[in-house]
Amino acid sequence: MSEYQYYEFAAIDRPLTRAQMAQLRAVSTRAVITASGFANHYEWGDLKADPADWIRRYFDAFVHTANWCSCRLALRVPLSTFRKAELKAFAAGHALTIEASDEHWIIGWSLDESEDYDRFGVEDGSGWMRRLSPLRDELLRGDLRPLYLGWLAAAVDIDDDVLEPQAPPGLAELSPSQQALAEFIEVDPDMLTAAAAGSARVAENDSARVAGIDAWLDGWSREEMAAMLKLIAQGQGIEAERRIRSGHAAWLEAQRPPTVAPVLRRRVGLLRELARSASNVRVAEEAKERARQEAERRQQREATLRLLMADVPRRWAAVDALAQRGSASGYEQAVRAVADLAEGYALTSNFKAFDRALRNFLVRHATRGALLRRLTEAGLWSG
Repeated sequence: MSEYQYYEFAAIDRPLTRAQMAQLRAVSTRAVITASGFANHYEWGDLKADPADWIRRYFDAFVHTANWCSCRLALRVPLSTFRKAELKAFAAGHALTIEASDEHWIIGWSLDESEDYDRFGVEDGSGWMRRLSPLRDELLRGDLRPLYLGWLAAAVDIDDDVLEPQAPPGLAELSPSQQALAEFIEVDPDMLTAAAAGSARVAENDSARVAGIDAWLDGWSREEMAAMLKLIAQGQGIEAERRIRSGHAAWLEAQRPPTVAPVLRRRVGLLRELARSASNVRVAEEAKERARQEAERRQQREATLRLLMADVPRRWAAVDALAQRGSASGYEQAVRAVADLAEGYALTSNFKAFDRALRNFLVRHATRGALLRRLTEAGLWSG
C-alpha cells in the first residue's frame, strides 16, 4: 500500500489575503486553496512546509491524518483566552501539546499510533475539519472539556499517583465536536466514563453561573459595558462572550463560601480502577443487548418459519420448480429453500417428517447430480 497523508488548514477569524494565497500556491500546485483554507492529500510525497509555521502565520485550525495510523489536530486561539496556569494542568503527555506564540496559544491533539488499522485504511481525512473546527469556538467560550479530553488520551502513559486536572462540567454530555475529538484521538471510552463520574452536569454549572447575575452586573462600570458592546459591534461577539463568561466565573468563585469545597481531583490510578468497573458494566450491558437482539431475531425467524409451514405442499412445489430449471442458480435457490423447510419442520413438526418429504423430492430429481452434491455439502442429505 502506498503512503497517504491528508492536510487541511482553515482560516477562521480572518480570510487569507491574495498575497498569502500566492505564498501557499508556491508550495503546492495541486492543493485546493481559498481565502478560508488549504487542503491537499499526498501519496509518496509530503507537504513542503512546516505545518506549525503555517499555524503561526496563516491559520486558526489544522488537521492531518496519515494511513500509518496517525492523526493530529491543532487550534490557534488568542493568548487572552486562557491564563497560562489554566492550561498547565492539562499538558501532561504526548496527546496534548500547548505552545505560545507572540499572540496566540496553539493547542494540539495527536494520536501517534492507532491500532485501528481499518479506520485509517478507509478514511481519507476530508471530513474531520468540519467535525472538529467547532472546538475552537468552545475554547473561546472558556469550555475546558477539549483540553481534558487531550489529557485523558495521554493518561494511558501517566503514573498512577499523578492527579488529574480539575474535571470540567459536562464530561457526561459532550458536544458533537467533543465526541468527534474523543473519536479522533481515540480516548478510552471506559476512562471517559470514569472521568465523567466526577464532573458536574452542564445544567447544574449553568444554574450556578446564572445565580446572582444581577448583583454581578450592578458592579460593572459604564466603561466596561461599553467595551463589551464595542467588541460585539466589531464582529468579535465570541471574544465578548468569552470575557463576560470568564469575568462572571471569577466573580462567582470569589463569592463562594470558604466551606464549599471544589470538586476533588482524583489520581490516575483511581480513574483506572473506575474505568475497569465501567468496562465490566459496559461488557455486561453489551452482552445483555446482544442477547435481546438475538432473542428478537429468533422470534422473527420463528414467525417467518411458521408462516412458511402454513402451506407445506406449495413450498415443496416451489422447490420442485427451482430444481427443474436445471441451472446452477436454480439449484442454489432450491437448496436454500430446502434449508428453510428443514428449520420449519424442526420447529413445527419433526425431523422424520422432513426426511420423508425430502426423499419424495429426491425421487423426482435423482438424476440431478449437481443438486444432490449441493444438498450434501449443505448437510441436508447424506446419500
